[in-house]
Amino acid sequence: MESQPLIKLMWFTMSVVLFCTSLASACAQTSDTQASDASKPWTATTESQTSNTNPTRTTESHRRSGNRTLDSQNVERLGPDGHYESYFDTEKESVQVTPATTRTVVHTFSRDASGQRILTQVTEEERQNLPGGNEKVVRVTSNSDLNGHLHIVRREIADTKKTSPDFQEKNTTVFLSDGTGGLAPSMQIQEREKRGSDHTVSVQKSTLLLDGAGNWRVNELTESIVKENANERTTEERVSRRGSDDKLAVVSHTRGKESKTSSGEKRNTLETYSTDIPGSAPDGKLHLSQRVSTVTRSRADGGQQKEQQLEQPNPGDPNAGLHVTIKTVDAVEPGTSGIHETRTINVRDATGSFGVVSVDTRKSDKVQAVTVDISPEDKSK
Repeated sequence: MESQPLIKLMWFTMSVVLFCTSLASACAQTSDTQASDASKPWTATTESQTSNTNPTRTTESHRRSGNRTLDSQNVERLGPDGHYESYFDTEKESVQVTPATTRTVVHTFSRDASGQRILTQVTEEERQNLPGGNEKVVRVTSNSDLNGHLHIVRREIADTKKTSPDFQEKNTTVFLSDGTGGLAPSMQIQEREKRGSDHTVSVQKSTLLLDGAGNWRVNELTESIVKENANERTTEERVSRRGSDDKLAVVSHTRGKESKTSSGEKRNTLETYSTDIPGSAPDGKLHLSQRVSTVTRSRADGGQQKEQQLEQPNPGDPNAGLHVTIKTVDAVEPGTSGIHETRTINVRDATGSFGVVSVDTRKSDKVQAVTVDISPEDKSK
């Protein structure tokens, strides 16, 4: 019986992680759809009701004028007087400097006790499209100190080169603060993408860190392959990390399959095998750690409904196999006055019963249907 509170806490923690991930994905998908007609302004409001946490409300807006695009986000929480009060803001401005160059600046603000905005972070990015399909991106992040002065804490430089129609490579170097006011290289990311004639895309991503002698060494290696045909898409991904024996070893293996029926229904299954299973001592082998199953159906009103189930082992009895721990239902309803989206998350508690832990509603004045793409992430991007 002593393990039940721990199990319940772990399940709820996983639900929060899934909720945040899926919400970010849904918002990104909606924003992408809305941004496809960037000349038209729009606003959207999301209200979140989550068990044991303060309700929040997020308001987003988008507008464009000439070569400038401005996106803003304001996050509010319910105050002690029962009214919403702002506590987090972001403002993103993108300027098309030339047909090949785009500059983007993101300002992040917090709020003090009196509700005044305080600038906490600025991220500046310059993206250049170069001849031959090549690209260069420079991204600089600055944080504000207690006196309100900005200091650069991170710089990323990414170069993408397309060496042939079917092969490209991307090299990214990350510089972090060295503690003395300067920046020093701390990580390199090397990505190699190859497209095959059989509708496959294979990607190899290496993350390199500096060793004690100042040499770059691969600390993590991700290898993935995506294959598509008319009505099916499969994905494979293996992640290897350097262990205590100083050797790279596979720590996770993910398999995904998406299919589409003749009626337009989409089914997606994603299984993850891992060396780390809650409640079990690591044995160096891969074991099925979770399965995510998703079904998306079109509705008669032009909207969509997506049902997702997360299966995991019970940390109190890891040998009992997987069982459903979280259920998520997304509904998208288009209308003449805009789009209405609802997300409901149910989590299994220690008694085995499901209860609602989060309800998220989003309203947008964008008058068009939103198509939620449930495809596994395309590793080629």
